[in-house]
Amino acid sequence: MWILNESHCLWVLNLLIILWPLYVYLQLLVVLLEVLVKAVAWKEMDGDSLCGEDDNFDWDSEDEREIENCRLSASSSLTLPTAEATANTAVASSSVGSSGSKLIDHFVGMGFPQKMVAEAIQENGEENTDLILETLLKCSARSSAGSSGSKLIDHFIGMGFDAEMVAKAIQENGEGNTDTILETLLTYSAIKKSPEEQPHVDSDHWSSEYDGDLLDDFSDIDSFENEEIAKSEPDEGNTLLFLARMGYTVEEASIAVERCGPDATIAELTDFICAAQMAKAADASFPEEKPKLKHFDDDYPKHKKRSYYEYDLWKRKQRMKLEKRMLHGDDELLRLPNPMIGFGVPTELAVVTHRTLPEAAIEPPYFYYENVALAPKGVWSTISRFLYDVEPEFVDSKYFCAAARKRGYVHNLPVQNRFPLLPLPPRTIHEALPLTKKWWPSWDTRTQLNCLQTCVGSAKLTDRIRKAIEDYEGDPPLSIQKYVLDECRKWNLVWVGRNKVAPLEPDEVEMLLGFPRNHTRGGGISRTDRYKSLGNSFQVDTVAYHLSVLKDLFPGGINLLSLFSGIGGAEVALHRLGIRLKNVVSVEISEVNRNIIRCWWEQTNQTGNLIDIVDVQQLNADRLEQLMNSFGGFDLVVGGSPCNNLTGSNRHHRSGLEGKESSLFFDFCRILDLVKCIMTRN
Repeated sequence: MWILNESHCLWVLNLLIILWPLYVYLQLLVVLLEVLVKAVAWKEMDGDSLCGEDDNFDWDSEDEREIENCRLSASSSLTLPTAEATANTAVASSSVGSSGSKLIDHFVGMGFPQKMVAEAIQENGEENTDLILETLLKCSARSSAGSSGSKLIDHFIGMGFDAEMVAKAIQENGEGNTDTILETLLTYSAIKKSPEEQPHVDSDHWSSEYDGDLLDDFSDIDSFENEEIAKSEPDEGNTLLFLARMGYTVEEASIAVERCGPDATIAELTDFICAAQMAKAADASFPEEKPKLKHFDDDYPKHKKRSYYEYDLWKRKQRMKLEKRMLHGDDELLRLPNPMIGFGVPTELAVVTHRTLPEAAIEPPYFYYENVALAPKGVWSTISRFLYDVEPEFVDSKYFCAAARKRGYVHNLPVQNRFPLLPLPPRTIHEALPLTKKWWPSWDTRTQLNCLQTCVGSAKLTDRIRKAIEDYEGDPPLSIQKYVLDECRKWNLVWVGRNKVAPLEPDEVEMLLGFPRNHTRGGGISRTDRYKSLGNSFQVDTVAYHLSVLKDLFPGGINLLSLFSGIGGAEVALHRLGIRLKNVVSVEISEVNRNIIRCWWEQTNQTGNLIDIVDVQQLNADRLEQLMNSFGGFDLVVGGSPCNNLTGSNRHHRSGLEGKESSLFFDFCRILDLVKCIMTRN
């Protein structure tokens, strides 16, 4: 008797695995044979048909078809059959006549609708059955796509969007890209939900992020504190309600009041909220971690998209994390000064005329460290503690140029007898970019730009803004104005034509940051690299004002150790001050930036020595001592470690000085200590 054991079961299972593909193949073969039999039947019925001319239909897919006008009504893409269309179908059927009834019955028997068959015969004639079949197949495909589009429409309507708005978004973006459709719907919702009449605040005091952004970070966005607010502040105790009516969430308003204090003005509170929102500006190089997405529905298994509920839940979790981190942090809050003029700026009276440095900071060399001012709680306290307890100097570069740049500087330089670079750079948009004044609308009250970032607004965004305002002969409604101004503030867009905005050109960014013209241009450097390098650089006029005290201290020139050199902001500042660069050791990991510094060095005919080192972590005590013995030590150590983990739209994660990039600050401290030790010993 044959006994079934485990090995037999495995053998049977393997046999089934081998035979299953053969079974599937045979099933497909049967289906193909049935199709061939029907094809032979068509040929026998109609004889050898000739190939007709190409049809005139455009069968391009939606994502290949360019939609010229996004303001077409939704009904244009969701037209239902009308009485006229029905009548035309009846005429088509009658025109075919009795001679074609057999042909109609044949195609109807194949499963095509009678109306579709009649239209195909009327269009192609009765003689060419191949062309009729091809037309019917294409019409069926289009009908199927329309059905899928209907399900997509129903899906977005189920998310709470208006049907007309959904149809308009699908017509503009096509059915294939649901992410873009959702983004467009959120934009339309922001415009629609924005109240027609709102408390008017001077536009330089606030801005808001596009829909979908959340309060999860801080960044550099300008607040022009010295300009007056057009309308009165809210009554005491009503600040939260006032902010809520302006469109901010309760969480955003509450955290802003907690951070800025109960006596803060609306301008200060909205500036804080907008700085947090600005940090969410997308940088494709460093995507945020997102929760796993679900399918839209069973008919779209290949397109995994986030549902509105999941997106909202994710936003709430991020807000809760930030609120917990901000409200229950262990570090003491280091409040930023207002106005942010440090120990004085050329256009304002000096706040500090003398300061007493800790004893450890008085010893040579001079050092100068820079990073973003709006960092997480405790970061600047830590930076100060590691740099000999020197008090940070917080300065906004809007007092030096036409763009904001909130930065903190820790240094042991004298603060008396500073002087600015001459001529003084322009401090307003129209002074810096005079050609924009002709096209600047009266309702755009910006006078200065926000912090210059590493990325710029896209062509699609500027086109969307043009479409949003071009239909209005005069000023657009307040809701449209708010949407446009929010995007212009966030991306530093300027007016270059009627209803046309554009991002700043790299040459314009160079000028605003105080670099010579074409400093980052050419040599195989792409526009993207130029924006990135400039966005991470010093503002030269600001740094030069602080370093100006060195001119009398080192009349014969200076030996400079430049850590995290970037594109040479410190070197350019010293050169423009007329301080000779005798020996410069430049430590910069980016080859693009090293090439920029090298080209500038040669073009300005520097007579000193430039030594390149790639990685700051490779600069050890032996290498430092070797360099210092060759030319007698360093007079100035300058640098600004990466801010990726601190703030800004180019961050990886907001993990503070413990983050992978921003922890390089401790290499600045290590190297500075080594330089001090070697110089003391020698």
